[in-house]
Amino acid sequence: MYKQNATDNRALSIIAFSLLFAYLLSFLFEGQVLYSLLMQYEEAATAYILAAIVAHFAGLLSCGFLARSPGAARVVMLGGMGACLLGTVPFLFAPSAFWLTGLIISGYAGGLSVAAWGYCLKAFTPKKIRMRSCADVLIYSNIIMIAINVVSINISPYIGLGLSMLCLMTGMVFVYRLPVSRDNAGYAKSEHKVSAHLMKPLLTLILFVVILTINSGLMYQVINPAFAHLTRLTSWYWAVPYVIALCIMRNQYGKLKRAYILHVGMAMIMASFLCFMLLGRGAPEYFVVDTLMLGVCGIFDLFWWSIIGEMLDYTQNPAKVFGIGLAANVFGVWCGDLLGIGVTLAALSGAEVAVIALTVVCVTLVILPPLNRQLAMLLKSHAYLDAYSRMAGDRQSTIIREAKMLDPLTERECEVLQFILSGKSNREIAGSLFISESTVKTHVRNIFSKYDVGSRAELISTLLKNQTDT
Repeated sequence: MYKQNATDNRALSIIAFSLLFAYLLSFLFEGQVLYSLLMQYEEAATAYILAAIVAHFAGLLSCGFLARSPGAARVVMLGGMGACLLGTVPFLFAPSAFWLTGLIISGYAGGLSVAAWGYCLKAFTPKKIRMRSCADVLIYSNIIMIAINVVSINISPYIGLGLSMLCLMTGMVFVYRLPVSRDNAGYAKSEHKVSAHLMKPLLTLILFVVILTINSGLMYQVINPAFAHLTRLTSWYWAVPYVIALCIMRNQYGKLKRAYILHVGMAMIMASFLCFMLLGRGAPEYFVVDTLMLGVCGIFDLFWWSIIGEMLDYTQNPAKVFGIGLAANVFGVWCGDLLGIGVTLAALSGAEVAVIALTVVCVTLVILPPLNRQLAMLLKSHAYLDAYSRMAGDRQSTIIREAKMLDPLTERECEVLQFILSGKSNREIAGSLFISESTVKTHVRNIFSKYDVGSRAELISTLLKNQTDT
């Protein structure tokens, strides 16, 4: 049943999450519905916004402890979306203490629901098209958000709030219709073996996302307010470059090198803040600054969403990995918000803001090379390891024996090679063979030399390159 309706299940999953995310973007996560309501009642926005962000961050991080199976993930999504709905109800009335309480509840429950979707992404989208699912979610949710923003700003924030709540209720219907995938009910032991190798690339990716998205917080707190007088224009155009960038990336992603995309994005960030510093505050200047800034946001969001989507194959708890990845984005925005508030209070000039933003970009450029290396190692070698681990023992031995070498392996090197192919780190190999880690490194170097390769990923690729021909 699941396999027959795989396309339908993927579509249901995308629609459900797009509606949930549209609610978050239009209301909860610094959305225009929330800002419009706060402005209407002349309420200070800072406390509300920061409370919602912190609560959302906590929900994303804690979901992995609650959603430990596909069935539990669906329950968490439904319960979280229901709690978001209840937490939003106080905003239908005049400001009270229930507003802050409702935001905290909705923020935390929304984080749980978002992270739990990691199970759906892994279960209902094949790895080869997972990037497209991420792009579809971001595109559809932002299009819905744009429509809600236009209504909230130009007609009534209450109508916008009603539309956000309608998104939640409709999304719950689609989540309820999703099956619990039997393919995702249990996880192969091989996934557990390679999960230890996920940590270092994931931590580097998190650091990269946190630092990079500080500029997003600056955008919310510094750039957007500078163009607040262009109400009608900003209400509809703000996220349009973001959607256009996503559409381009969705169709061209496989044709472009990851490092090239990221460096283009870095250049766009630098250009956006330089334009903010040098240009005026009229409509033409807004088009330039917003197009550069939101375009690069689309590029980077799809980059790290798709990377996290690929990482889900190497973990037994997709909600935990997906939640941690998105929490990095939220934390970065939170830091940027605090920095932006400080910039506003200090009344810094556009030039000083640009210097801060460019400093952030320089730091991310330092992180970029090791991030690329670690992602290449993780995603390539794990794909090969998975293919190797599924082979029969005699077939594994044949592949190793038939691979061309410059010099035969010693008995100890053969043992080390077997551990490498089982996904063991140098430290784990040393413990298994009761030898020092430095000795293992020497054996690994010798193996690389004899197979004429420079890395584990290349080694495994070399061993398996004839697999499709036999």
